[in-house]
Amino acid sequence: MISKTTINNIYEAARVEEVIGDFISLKKAGSNFKGLSPFSQEKTPSFMVSPAKQIWKDFSSGKGGNVVAFLMEHEGFSYPEALKYLGKKYNIEIEEFNKTPEEQIKFDLRESIFIALNFSYEYYRENLNNTDKGKSIGISYLNSRGFSEESIKKFGLGISFSEKKSFTDQAVKKGYDLSILEKSGLTIKEGKKGFDRFKNRIMFPIKSISGRVLGYGARIMKNSSKTAKYINSPESEVYQKSKVLYGLFESKSFIIKEDNCYLVEGYTDVIQLHQKGIKNVVSSSGTALSSNQIMLVKRLTENVTIIFDRDQAGINAALRGTDLLLEHGMNVKICKLHEGEDPDSLARKYSLDHIKDFITQNSLDFISFKASLLATEYENEPTKKAELINNIVKSISLIKDIIKRELYVQTCSKIMKISEDSIFETLFRIQNSNKNQFRNQPTQPLNIIKNHNSNEDSIDELYELEKKIITILILYGQKTETFNESLLIFSEKNDEITEKNKHVSSKVYEKIFLDLQQDEIEFANKEFRDLYNILMTEYQINGFVSIEKIVPSLSTKLSEIVSSIILQEEKHFLHKWDKKSIYVKLPSENVGVMVTETILSLRKLLVGKKIEFLQDSIKSKNNKGVLEDVMGYYQLRRIVSSKLNRVL
Repeated sequence: MISKTTINNIYEAARVEEVIGDFISLKKAGSNFKGLSPFSQEKTPSFMVSPAKQIWKDFSSGKGGNVVAFLMEHEGFSYPEALKYLGKKYNIEIEEFNKTPEEQIKFDLRESIFIALNFSYEYYRENLNNTDKGKSIGISYLNSRGFSEESIKKFGLGISFSEKKSFTDQAVKKGYDLSILEKSGLTIKEGKKGFDRFKNRIMFPIKSISGRVLGYGARIMKNSSKTAKYINSPESEVYQKSKVLYGLFESKSFIIKEDNCYLVEGYTDVIQLHQKGIKNVVSSSGTALSSNQIMLVKRLTENVTIIFDRDQAGINAALRGTDLLLEHGMNVKICKLHEGEDPDSLARKYSLDHIKDFITQNSLDFISFKASLLATEYENEPTKKAELINNIVKSISLIKDIIKRELYVQTCSKIMKISEDSIFETLFRIQNSNKNQFRNQPTQPLNIIKNHNSNEDSIDELYELEKKIITILILYGQKTETFNESLLIFSEKNDEITEKNKHVSSKVYEKIFLDLQQDEIEFANKEFRDLYNILMTEYQINGFVSIEKIVPSLSTKLSEIVSSIILQEEKHFLHKWDKKSIYVKLPSENVGVMVTETILSLRKLLVGKKIEFLQDSIKSKNNKGVLEDVMGYYQLRRIVSSKLNRVL
């Protein structure tokens, strides 16, 4: 965990206008800056940055907050990643605390590996771009494959030469330890000697979402039946291939902007599509798509279009990936390429408009895609047709959203010419089978601790509101809800600000985080503050919270709070009111309103406390400035109260 001192140092050093200015063009507007929204398509600037308050507001989308919130929204960073990005930008050493000696050794090892990999990155690029051998062999080869100079630089391509020890000897000469070079996957150690892992290959650096080199994909320049076309870095302390997507660092902002991610198989597929102008694209690098990779994409968009090779291996990979994407709640399409075509060749042959039209016209939902594979075979073969339908229904069963599932049932019924009742019956059997398998699995009991709250007649409103926010995060944090956001619209013509309401769809935890960040609200209760940080970290890293995993690591007090919250929700179901024809409206049925109401109530309460504090200071001394502040806060409380009444 990053120490509080380091976080404070980062916030003090970071300038919101400087950080945002790295991503979008800002122009001075009085004491503020303005620019075009990076979150929507617009012609008139509505994105405002306040250097004085160190906040930003996007009036077109309703998003806003501090510098960390911007990096999380725009770059898809988790909270710790955003802090580390700022630390690097402002040369602040990231000091972490509560490390055991073993953890410190591991941290030092990771940093040493990153430093060695960065050296290799510069070394291989230097070989390619600034040596006669690199230009004559490497650049010539890349140009023959259609790579431009801009693409070569953008993706940091390099070359390793045929000598056995050229890189290793140079690294050791520069002071890098041989064991670190081995652990980074760059060197193969034999006794006390080291030899280069990569020889005579084009080097494709594989980067993390924040741009740090993790490893390489290395391709031979002449195809040979005796030599593997690609050699990849072995897994290390920093590189796990199932947790990385090639091109994500270069593509992340475009994925957010387009709200769609193209998923391809190879390194060259990504680069060629980028070069053509399609930049919201990443690659699984020839490995089977994993849950960790999907979670990386899901932080940026829930829409994925798979464009794999048309050969059998590509089709099988697309089918496996589709089911895993559906299981994670993603919206999936599969683009059918022509026989012998791949994304690389598609990008090199055709214009940008042609490629876009082709992808649009040939992208199918998973039902149509699966049906198309056996279209000529199943029509007069009842057994094959039944197998195909069962396969499709299994995919439908992975979809958690009830409405989506029903729509896909209707689609399947039309395409396969089978009744919806038969499909629903099959779905029911599959889901029951899955439930039985789950019941038979050994589970660890949740440690429930009795709550010892006292003095129930006395209600601390601040405590209750903070507890309610924690409750919402635990129970509904990963839900997507529609919120009624108030947008302030400034008219330069009349110098007037008008309020406009807009419906914005967002994850509950994201809404809470950004609202509290915008108002700079910190929990007064220490336990709730600790729980909030734990829950937010889990959501921002994983996109969900596993109560079973976090409860054992909590203190007794925090475990008691979490258990109490879960049991409080369970009692709605234990009474079984619906069996008695008494229908109770559950909190889960109106989460959006509950979130808005709770945050507005907290704002109103805190403004009221601020008024009380200022009024006390007026009694002790006659201060006209303080009186003006009080009047301003009274006006703010009236606005919040008005909004709260509208929600209620």
